[in-house]
Amino acid sequence: MKARARNLVLTVAYDGTNYHGFQRQTPPVVAVQNVLERALAKVCGEQVELAAAGRTDAGVHAYGQVVNFFTDGRIPVERLPRAVNGLLPPDIVVTKAWEAQRDFSARHAATGKAYAYRLEECTIPNPFTRNYAWQIFRPLDHAAMRAALSMLVGTHDYSSFRAAGGAPMSPVRTLDEIRLDEEGAGRFSCYLHGNGFLYHMVRNIMSTVVNVGLGRISVERFAAIFAACDRRLASPTAPACGLYLLRVDYGNEDDGRM
Repeated sequence: MKARARNLVLTVAYDGTNYHGFQRQTPPVVAVQNVLERALAKVCGEQVELAAAGRTDAGVHAYGQVVNFFTDGRIPVERLPRAVNGLLPPDIVVTKAWEAQRDFSARHAATGKAYAYRLEECTIPNPFTRNYAWQIFRPLDHAAMRAALSMLVGTHDYSSFRAAGGAPMSPVRTLDEIRLDEEGAGRFSCYLHGNGFLYHMVRNIMSTVVNVGLGRISVERFAAIFAACDRRLASPTAPACGLYLLRVDYGNEDDGRM
């Protein structure tokens, strides 16, 4: 693919509810990548193959997924979002496009990512947020949750929150910011920013922290689970619907732009 003339980069937002994750799947299973590549092929006049900054799972959403691809298509980059969006379903939108240096990779050039996980305290199910937040039907102790989350800031081994099946990589990561934000009406979100995340890491953190908020796990027990580096001790993975990829960072604004 790199023999082609141009390396184009897109920022993509999508509602992951109706897709089997981002990564291309074999039909009839449909992923965001399948749909996006099909639309880009029509605009560029040739088949394209996307490389993404991250592979979100089924039901996970994104505000700022970043992808790049090589093409000989001549469409001006400033016209690309509008042209592609005209061919995409309304739950996938290209928000930005630019041309990058040939050696830029959306995946390998990333220096950090930011995620949000949304929760909602409910007395009865809310049909309008069921696909966009984890609904919790008991009051949560937010102070205890914040105390647990504060332990995760810094450079640590996050093996306790790493799911099996991910790509082989070091479990040591740096999370430089974690906060729990109240949004009103029983809704709140956890913001996490770091230099990288392990497979299901955010969802496994959130499931365990929610159990702290429910009083099922003490803050002290959470600390012991974290220190043990043993996934078997943490809680089952939280639902995908609450997770959002907010943005991908490229150091010093180095996103490969020409």
